[in-house]
Amino acid sequence: MRRLLAGSAATLLLVTGALFIWQGRAEAPPMPAAPTPRLASSMAPISLSRIPDAPSADPTTKEEKRFARADKDEDGRITLAELVEPRRKAYAKLDLDQDGKLSFEEWAVKTIDKFADADADKSKALTQAEYATTAPKVKLKPACACGPKLASAAN
Repeated sequence: MRRLLAGSAATLLLVTGALFIWQGRAEAPPMPAAPTPRLASSMAPISLSRIPDAPSADPTTKEEKRFARADKDEDGRITLAELVEPRRKAYAKLDLDQDGKLSFEEWAVKTIDKFADADADKSKALTQAEYATTAPKVKLKPACACGPKLASAAN
């Protein structure tokens, strides 16, 4: 008997819900009337100004520009001195004893100094904690240009 009563109640609820859904349908608003088309003959003619010519592209190719940068004396040839000259300053910074020769220690001086600074107990070996101090510092960038402005406005 309970099953029959529960089934009847469930059927009654489903029919009632369907009736509310059917009655609650939204009606689409009527479409506005289309505007009247304008005829081309009724419009005044439009005079357009002439489009200027596009600027001409540089005729030199990428390789020609690269060659011109390396050819310092502009004689149409690149000598070894012209090719090596831009690298002299960087080499001079690394050649600490100025003997014209670059030893491994001179080349690796930054790494050696970083190791020596991290080796707190001077054991000539880095522990895990000491090695962790050599990790590069993470520079956080704001997600947008408004980041620092918002932080300074809050202070």
